[in-house]
Amino acid sequence: MDSSFLTFLAISAVVIATPGPDTALTIRNAIAGGRPAGLATALGVSVGQLIWAIATSVALVAILLASEPVFHTLRLVGAAYLVYLGVQSLRSAFASSSAPTFKRQPPGTLSPGKAFFQGVINDLANPKMAVFFASVLPQFAPQAQGMLSQLILLGLVFSLLTFVWLAIYTSIIASAGAWLSSSKVRRSIDGVAGFALVGMGVRVATSER
Repeated sequence: MDSSFLTFLAISAVVIATPGPDTALTIRNAIAGGRPAGLATALGVSVGQLIWAIATSVALVAILLASEPVFHTLRLVGAAYLVYLGVQSLRSAFASSSAPTFKRQPPGTLSPGKAFFQGVINDLANPKMAVFFASVLPQFAPQAQGMLSQLILLGLVFSLLTFVWLAIYTSIIASAGAWLSSSKVRRSIDGVAGFALVGMGVRVATSER
């Protein structure tokens, strides 16, 4: 398997596992509506990510194929964004304030259809997804003919990884929602993800195409 693709998988895994708005919504909906609502939320989030990936890929291809300096600038922007995400995660890990808590509601109070819609909207309303796809994906797609299909394929892989992660998360939340939403566990995840993202950002910035 190509080493750059493995790097993409590693970066994607860390970004996906870092708690954020999509994870928070999945926790809330899995607690409110049980496993069906959690899975529907995960699917909605993944669909939203795929929409972001296609939209940003179409806009990026013409620019990247036309200018090598633009590509190198975008590479540095992508590296800076990964470092930024890492610093934000580290700040959350070492913050004294506790993580948000999620009030348990009676199971089944949230329908899968509504949960799916919330997942799509929640992801599309997050501009950080556009920044990630626009600045990170081009690092791992060949700058030649077929670049558009490669970018969309990478976006699809990212979306599928997100669904798998959130689906696993949902299954665990179904029986341990309070534990996963606790401050200690959330901050531990933030800390590990923060260090990993900073390291990957440095690697992207210093690597050669």
